[in-house]
Amino acid sequence: MPSPANMQKPVSVMFVCMGNICRSPSAEAMFRYHVETGGFGAFIQVASSGTHGYHVGHPADARSHQTALARGIDMSAHRAQQFKPEHVEQFDYILVMDHANHEHVMRVCPNGLQHKIHYFLDFAPQLRVKEVPDPYYGGPDGFEHVLDLIEAASAGLLSDIRTRWMDPPPVAREINT
Repeated sequence: MPSPANMQKPVSVMFVCMGNICRSPSAEAMFRYHVETGGFGAFIQVASSGTHGYHVGHPADARSHQTALARGIDMSAHRAQQFKPEHVEQFDYILVMDHANHEHVMRVCPNGLQHKIHYFLDFAPQLRVKEVPDPYYGGPDGFEHVLDLIEAASAGLLSDIRTRWMDPPPVAREINT
């Protein structure tokens, strides 16, 4: 279990999709659920945004919300916001859902901070896919599939954060010869 002694500030995660009403709020809610149930709520901050401002201020898509609710995850408090370049400075992880989001975020990323930007599914290499598909124009199965992908990547992301930020590597011992 992490302790404040081995962390200077909470680790911060920003999920990014196009409109911030389907994929990224689903990822935010699912990952927050894993963070909270794992006892890491005080050590990890989670948010989401969209590269386009189509839905700023709107709640999550009703289909995303219903699919998440069926898994015990409530997204009712979500309100869409637009991604801003300063988010790259503010967050430790910027996790994009697809190639278009990646290109947009890289294009506006301040110099020297590109290392913070990752495809979210890079944290689930066993899936052998890079992008979370946009379920907006599809049926209910698409929303289920998206949550399956997000759940797998959430587990991998939490493991990465614990390894990199919370579980310090053992201190090397000097060998006297």
